[in-house]
Amino acid sequence: MNLTKNTRRAAAAALTVPIMLFAAACGSDDGKAASSGEPVAKVTGKAGAQPKITAPKNAKVADAVVTKSLVTGKGAAVKKGDVVRLDVVAQTLKGQRLDNTWEPVPGQKTVGSAHRQVVAEVTDQLTQPTMPPKVLNALAGKKVGSRIEVEASAKAAYGADIAQRIGLQPDEGLVWVVDVAAASKVDKKAAAEGKQAAPESGMPEVKAEAGKAATITVPKGEKAPTKLGEQVLIKGKGAEVKAGQGLIAQYTGVKWRDGKKFDSSWDHGGATAFQIGTGSVVQGWDKGLVGKHVGDRVVLSIPANLAYGDTPPQNSGIAKGDALVFTVDILGTA
Repeated sequence: MNLTKNTRRAAAAALTVPIMLFAAACGSDDGKAASSGEPVAKVTGKAGAQPKITAPKNAKVADAVVTKSLVTGKGAAVKKGDVVRLDVVAQTLKGQRLDNTWEPVPGQKTVGSAHRQVVAEVTDQLTQPTMPPKVLNALAGKKVGSRIEVEASAKAAYGADIAQRIGLQPDEGLVWVVDVAAASKVDKKAAAEGKQAAPESGMPEVKAEAGKAATITVPKGEKAPTKLGEQVLIKGKGAEVKAGQGLIAQYTGVKWRDGKKFDSSWDHGGATAFQIGTGSVVQGWDKGLVGKHVGDRVVLSIPANLAYGDTPPQNSGIAKGDALVFTVDILGTA
């Protein structure tokens, strides 16, 4: 299980059953118009602000991934394997919205003025249902600060089989407008370095062995926390973590009630990335990691109301009302 609200299992489930965002996009396009190697949709608006996407009636996209740079940024070029932070508007040519990071998510709590963005690795693995690998890989070589338009049929973007599983007709025309806000290299095997402090009174003990999930021991006799507990075990020397950034981290999580591990980044290939401070992860992470520093190792004891409360992820091993403990190595930001 990932600690994000959309867990790895949820992402995998999106490949076998339609997800709500895509369900409204079903239907075939009976138009006769065909596209060339240029996008058929028109995009207006400045980079750094919500774009407007329009398309001619009955327009069809090419049966391939077509990319156009609308604005060229001045930052570093994105490389395959990088973690990127993106603003995204994604929709069908008919105007059915798939995703829009510019619009707030009802009920989702943010820290300060931060807003939700897509944080993902430029990889061949499908980890973001609305950002398939071929779209993410189209960003490789583009510079931070750029605005890119990407068009494709659902079959070209996802493959016909996956497209149908998530509720899209294979010939459905899709368009993405992507603003590259940040990019950062990630070392999957990295960990916080330095002398680790002893646990404070009432805080769990952490033993971290290179390349493996940490061992976390819940203190005997201590009741489950009712308030967020946090301790910096290793003090890093890097920049302060700010709300809205993409956080690159190693983590391990256990349940307070029995000390059993339910997830670790080490069990999924190493360091992972997610957005912090925008309600994309459990509140205990947003509250406990914003303001920490790159290089820190942090242990968090999180009460149920700042974890999953009464709605834990299915098949996670977490029960309703479970308090959780995480150790997090902050490796970088994007």
